[in-house]
Amino acid sequence: MSDILIKEITKDQIKSIPLVKSGMQVRVHERVKEKNKERIQVFEGIVLYVKHGKGINATFTVRKVVDGIGVEKTWPLHSPMIQKIEILKTPRMRKAKLYFLRDLSPTKIRRKLSVFKSIVPEKIEANELEEVELTKIAETEKEEKEQIVEELENKNNSEEK
Repeated sequence: MSDILIKEITKDQIKSIPLVKSGMQVRVHERVKEKNKERIQVFEGIVLYVKHGKGINATFTVRKVVDGIGVEKTWPLHSPMIQKIEILKTPRMRKAKLYFLRDLSPTKIRRKLSVFKSIVPEKIEANELEEVELTKIAETEKEEKEQIVEELENKNNSEEK
């Protein structure tokens, strides 16, 4: 019976958020309480890692550099203190944990994260977001292959003359 109760509670607590992956540049809108007032503070940076999947325990860490000092913040993914998460850039990453970015300068980080040009809408379910990413990746790979084929054909034509 306690398992059923826990599952019901977690269903209520899980909210619809975009799929956050390491390497993404995000803008997190966080509610901050100061005395009697509540305001929204924006933290923009690169997601270093996402831990514990998509469940109720899931957390993600965002890093940015302020006045030459690296600042990292970790939030629970389904925290009520997070108003919204905006995804600004989505690079193609091959690693799940980007700890190596801590040692790099901001310009080297920009070079490392070859930006996959897309701005993702705010409210897309996780499955739909993966489909959008996969189709865009397939389109770019197709374009790259076509360019290579054209270059080879041009070389062959120039050698024949």
